[in-house]
Amino acid sequence: MIELKQFESTDFQQLINWINTEEFLYQWGGANQFEYPLSETQLSNYIQNANSEDSNTFAYKVVYKESGSTIGHISLGRIDKANNKGRIGRVLIGDKSVRGQGIGQQMIREVLSIAFEKHNLHRVSLGVYDFNASAIACYEKSGFTKEGLHREAAKVGDEYWNVWEMSILENEWFKE
Repeated sequence: MIELKQFESTDFQQLINWINTEEFLYQWGGANQFEYPLSETQLSNYIQNANSEDSNTFAYKVVYKESGSTIGHISLGRIDKANNKGRIGRVLIGDKSVRGQGIGQQMIREVLSIAFEKHNLHRVSLGVYDFNASAIACYEKSGFTKEGLHREAAKVGDEYWNVWEMSILENEWFKE
């Protein structure tokens, strides 16, 4: 139903169109990782050292196979080859018409397949804001376990947001 393809400069404008509020930028990119409004320059910097064989970050666009249209974004980053671990981030289903159809789980399964089968990682983690119940449910259905709550870990404007730290290990992935 979906496939992950390398995120490139030709995909920048679509992502910029989806990230249309400062709050949504923080949810997608993490607090203080990008500045609002998102720009092509920021995205160019984001992928500057990504997507090559020796990279520690891989950024993907999510393509809906039936239509060939780009419907989202996901990344696998912070790859630490010495400890065989990485981190999923920047998860977004930008096309609202396909939300609620299990696309998020498909995205997670595809990126975990890359992490565990191509990069031979042992552990994959992610962080998710505690108010994002649909994302948390998606990650749990995909085999992730909550490890702990980082209270008020991200300052967004005048507020502090809590972040759940979650992970999945290779034996849990291959068991499924």
